[in-house]
Amino acid sequence: MNVLIVEDEKALALEMNEFLSKEGYIVEHAWKKASAEEKIFVNNYDFILLDLGLPDGDGFEVLKQLKSLKNRDDAVIILTARSAVDDRIKGLEQGADDYLPKPFSLNELLARMHAIIRRKHKLEKNDINIHDFVLDIQNRTVSFQNERIALTKKEFEIFNYLVLNKNRVVSRMSLTEHVWGDILEVNSDSNFVDVHVKNLRKKLSQFTKTEWFETVRSIGYRINF
Repeated sequence: MNVLIVEDEKALALEMNEFLSKEGYIVEHAWKKASAEEKIFVNNYDFILLDLGLPDGDGFEVLKQLKSLKNRDDAVIILTARSAVDDRIKGLEQGADDYLPKPFSLNELLARMHAIIRRKHKLEKNDINIHDFVLDIQNRTVSFQNERIALTKKEFEIFNYLVLNKNRVVSRMSLTEHVWGDILEVNSDSNFVDVHVKNLRKKLSQFTKTEWFETVRSIGYRINF
C-alpha cells in the first residue's frame, strides 16, 4: 500500500517515512501544500497523512482538493498540533477518516491505519480467510493451515490488495499504483506486474488449487471468495 506524508516538520516526516517503510508501505513525501496537491492530482494513495499547518497554505485546502476529484477513496488521517475541537470536527466533516493530534505514537498511527482498512473493507479483524489461506494484514503474513508461506514484500502487497478488493477486477495499472507507488516512475510497457503475479500464483498453487485467482484478459486480476 502506498502512503503520502504531507508534513513540513522534516524530522517527524523522516521518522514516519522510516517507520512505515519498515512496515512494508511505499512512502512518498510532500513538504508543502502545492507539491501535495500536485502529487494527489497525479496519483492515488491508500493513505494520506495530512498536516494542517503547511508553509504555503492550510491542510484543509489539500483535503478539499482531494475530495473534489472523482473516483477517489484515499483514506486521510489528519496529523496536527492544533488541539481545537472545531478543527477536529471540520476535518472529519470535510471527509477525513481520522484525526491524530501531535505528539503521537507511531504504533498508534499504524493501529489507526489498520482500523481504517478494516472499516473500509468491512472486516471484523485483521485476519482474512481465503480458501484455506489466512492473510494477516497487521503482521503482513500469508499462511496455509498454519504454515507460513515465504512471499516477497511485493508478492504480499499484490495478494493483499487483490484480497481487499475481492470479487472485483483489479487492473494492472491499479496494482502498479498501489504496490509500486508513483506511476510516473513506472514503465507502462513492462510486464513486471504479470511476472510478480505469476510467481505469487505459483507459490500459492504449491499448497492447493487456485482457480479462484483469476486472470481477466487484457485488464488485470480478480480473487473470488
